[in-house]
Parts: sequence; structure tokens; C-alpha cells
Amino acid sequence: AYIVFVNAISFALMGLDKKKARGQKYRIPEKTLFMWVIAGGSLGGFLGMKLFRHKTQHLQFKYGFPLILLIHLVFITVLGLEMLSPT
Repeated sequence: AYIVFVNAISFALMGLDKKKARGQKYRIPEKTLFMWVIAGGSLGGFLGMKLFRHKTQHLQFKYGFPLILLIHLVFITVLGLEMLSPT
């Protein structure tokens, strides 16, 4: 439930920030976007970035979000393998 929640928030924040950027309104700080992604919302943040075409030219997002997603996937894989191995 936690992972679904943080990914939904990350995805929604990317869409909301894109909408605010178009309207030249107060933006969501990049620090906040990264916080949600690091907290487990890497897939939602990455998909939001791609779907909304938002922050795709910013190197820290272009390479940071996929890197964080990769780290999360490796962590989940290792954790899953540890849970499957007999003790």
C-alpha cells in the first residue's frame, strides 16, 4: 500500500508541476519531487516525467529518476531473493 501511495503522489506531482509551469504559477520545488521519488515513488516519478514530458531536459531528472528507479529495482530484487532463500 505504501509503494502504491508514494508512486501515485510522485506521478501526480509531476503532472501538477507541469500544469503550473504552463500557467507560469508557483512551482513545486525540485527538492520535493526528488524527495517523493527517493521515498519509493521512483516508478511514478519516472512515468510522470515521460507521460507529461516534464523535466526531460534537466540532467538531474533525465538521469536521476531512472538511476533511482534502477536502485529501487535492485533493492527489491535482492530483498526478494533474500526472502526466498532458506535460512
